[in-house]
Amino acid sequence: MERTGTVENMTAAVASEASHAQSPKQLTDTETYSKNILGPVAFVLSNLRVFGKAEAPVDKTVAPDQSPYIIATNEEFCVSVDITFNESPLSALLMCLGTRITVDFAFEGLGGKTNEVDWAVTDLTQKDEFEYTLTYKSTPDASGLTPGLYVIAAVASIGPVENECSQHILGYGYIAKQLLQVYPA
Repeated sequence: MERTGTVENMTAAVASEASHAQSPKQLTDTETYSKNILGPVAFVLSNLRVFGKAEAPVDKTVAPDQSPYIIATNEEFCVSVDITFNESPLSALLMCLGTRITVDFAFEGLGGKTNEVDWAVTDLTQKDEFEYTLTYKSTPDASGLTPGLYVIAAVASIGPVENECSQHILGYGYIAKQLLQVYPA
């Protein structure tokens, strides 16, 4: 067959070319080379904050400044934390795919009359957004916090991606040491 002869002729031509000296390896401006082309994915967990949302008291002589860290059992409070991702190409891809961010806010009571309560807040990442604030709002009565002093911590779990191919947690973070005092209303 003619086709077989052509392949045999090309094989012979390649073999004869291989016996000549090779030119040095060439790179052009259209090639890219990187050992870490996608870059690492990292995040920073920061600004754990908690505060009551009561307004300043009418009688300023009793409490001239309303403390946001001392709240009544029927007062609304807010606990939040910031998560900032680096802007590598892989981070951008994970943000676009809808990576689940879960923060577990833990309130650990100090003393025998207080209890321990945890709440989870979840969000999904969005395309081109690298900064997130996850927030939990409630009252101590609705949240099960009894009067007393609480130490607050936040544990972040990043992942998995909302895709059938990803089932793994990509990272964890921990931040703590905010205080909140709850008193009976």
